[in-house]
Amino acid sequence: MIKPTVSFKENLQLLPSIEYLARIDLVDQAGTLVASIENAPGKQGSLVVYQYLQHSFGTLDTNAAAHGLDVFAEHTADAKNRPGAHPNVDRLLEIVDGGSPLEIQLVEA
Repeated sequence: MIKPTVSFKENLQLLPSIEYLARIDLVDQAGTLVASIENAPGKQGSLVVYQYLQHSFGTLDTNAAAHGLDVFAEHTADAKNRPGAHPNVDRLLEIVDGGSPLEIQLVEA
């Protein structure tokens, strides 16, 4: 696992490439698809982080979400101040606050 810095941009440089991914699907414990993160401009930073969390933790539980918030760095504080502005960070905040864990499914291109 990486030791996150205070900069999201720097943290992204520490994480593996996502060039082989089409998207990531997030699935709840009942098997229902709750969200997808596409490999598209504006979403690739989140895709990198969620792929890293899947490889490091296997599931998106409280520990993975807390680490993910550290990786999102300055975006985490912004998400707390502006709910809805960063939905992929909001999701991690919900899990840390007691929300149900999610399965992270990597979908290759």
